[in-house]
Amino acid sequence: MNESRRIFIKNAGVVSLGFMGLNQFLSSCNGGLANGFGKLISHEGDILSLPKGFVAKVISRKGDVMSDGLFSPGNHDGMGLFNWKDGKLLLIRNHELTPGSFDEGPFGSENKLIHKIDRSKIYDDAGGSDRVCVGGTTTLIYNEKTQKVEDEYLSLIGTVRNCSGGVTPWNSWITCEETDKLKGDEGKLTKDHGYNFEVRATDKIGLADPVPLKAMGRFVHESVAVHPETGIVYQTEDEGDGLIYRFLPNKKGELQQGGKLQCLVLKEWKSADTRNGADSKSDTFPQQKAFEVTWVDLDDIENPNNDLRKRGRAMGAAIFASGEGMIYGNNEVFFTASSGGKIGNGQIFKYSPSKYEGQPQEKDFPGTLQLFVESKSDDMFRYCDNITIAPWGDIIVCEDTTDPRIIGVTPQGKAYEIARNIGYPQSEFAGPVFSTSGQTLFVNIQSPGLTLAITGPWKSIKLNS
Repeated sequence: MNESRRIFIKNAGVVSLGFMGLNQFLSSCNGGLANGFGKLISHEGDILSLPKGFVAKVISRKGDVMSDGLFSPGNHDGMGLFNWKDGKLLLIRNHELTPGSFDEGPFGSENKLIHKIDRSKIYDDAGGSDRVCVGGTTTLIYNEKTQKVEDEYLSLIGTVRNCSGGVTPWNSWITCEETDKLKGDEGKLTKDHGYNFEVRATDKIGLADPVPLKAMGRFVHESVAVHPETGIVYQTEDEGDGLIYRFLPNKKGELQQGGKLQCLVLKEWKSADTRNGADSKSDTFPQQKAFEVTWVDLDDIENPNNDLRKRGRAMGAAIFASGEGMIYGNNEVFFTASSGGKIGNGQIFKYSPSKYEGQPQEKDFPGTLQLFVESKSDDMFRYCDNITIAPWGDIIVCEDTTDPRIIGVTPQGKAYEIARNIGYPQSEFAGPVFSTSGQTLFVNIQSPGLTLAITGPWKSIKLNS
């Protein structure tokens, strides 16, 4: 989540949709919401407004005492899911916390529980000062049959503003720091920040080694998606003029072994501005048109001057309005630009990789980029952030705004509401992910820090409504 938007709000898996005609999508969504699961209803005391027959259960909340004796941290954000032993599920969840946020962190006020962990496992303890970094991840083991969390523990600590990330085919979660703070910033940080970290899916209680994936670049990270055949990692950047990056690993599944960082450039439109802002002086970026893509190598990727995207733009990189959620679909990568578009409600882009992705032949058979949809009304979506794909093939969008909703979009081009946050309407939804059984949608409410399991008659969706 972009920090300027957070201040504003405070004060105020997968089936591709590529076969769907964009004009059909726009006409159906701009005309109002479709039926989907039916009208949202609520009762006194409910956190969410949901369709009839659906129930939202809080399975974890900030301040709960976890299995390791620490407090469950707050500021929940991105989340990944893995199938686990005995039919159970493993969730890895981000916590978007700034240095010194002890009341939101795992150690409690005045860091009173920090003695419970091995201090060498803290990536940046700010020299033991009051700016100890408490961002990181927690891991939960969930029994879908009993609908209960059986274990919950801290799995990464010492990072800053872990926003979103993505799962890998080798059973790990890449968690992303949404910051570019350097050693010495805030007077006390002892290490550079703005990296990705990898957390393995495991039910063994304990902290991951906090090893920054430096070859993937140091910048204001948001989300990633992994190409399953090659292990290539695509990355979004949460800046108003952010880029899209690609990391070519030296060895698939071993990101710590290094690789090559690149940025996305349109072959026939260097320095393309995709944002389509109302005050944009550039040409309007067209919808539904596929542009051939090339990827340009970047150097000095540890970015000591925080000028990586500036250097990328000088090489012709395309610009996006606050890249946020990203997911790999059916040979396609979908990602959101949360503040793009003429009315600033957001855009969803689709990158179709080359059949020779990352190989020399890619030059002759390039991948393509398309502005898949731009929100033209509040009905469609507002500030599209995290996204996932439902078991029945619909794109699921979390809104990052006041009175946020979870929106579904069918392959027939219909948009419908799944949920509305009525309990904490100033806080965003984040981290949506379905269980592989299709019975449960897990989602976070960032503040006050809740993880919910939504169950109900998911198969009852009226796809043609």
